[in-house]
Amino acid sequence: MTSSDYAPSPTDWVRTQVEKVEAAGTTEVVDIMGMRVVLLTMRGNKSGKLRKVPLMRVEHNGVYAAVASLGGAPKNPVWYYNLKADPKLTLQDGETTKEYVAREIEGAEYDEWWERSVAAYPPYAEYQTKTTRKIPQFVLEPVGE
Repeated sequence: MTSSDYAPSPTDWVRTQVEKVEAAGTTEVVDIMGMRVVLLTMRGNKSGKLRKVPLMRVEHNGVYAAVASLGGAPKNPVWYYNLKADPKLTLQDGETTKEYVAREIEGAEYDEWWERSVAAYPPYAEYQTKTTRKIPQFVLEPVGE
């Protein structure tokens, strides 16, 4: 993955947060509603370009969750389809960046991670009430550990 492949987000707040993280070298310079974020870098499923998106930090024992909430909108965020097409990504938490593989979860595993996700970012519970879709979650597992 080379930086020349990078396509900045068309969404202003996403692009601004990514620029702040890259300038400072750490995710600790940005937050959403006072809560920490991680920065995911993935391959766009249509463009083939690198896409970067800040997501809420949901972590447990070195494994992360990515919650495809889109604020409770009726559709999944674009990045959901990127991870479905190519589950390999890098995740930056603070100053640390590692490679991960995303896996969409269901059932008891989903429920366990949903509790962690809502604990990390309580608005997720409200977002679920705004949409008829079950908000997808991915578990992001480190590569080679």
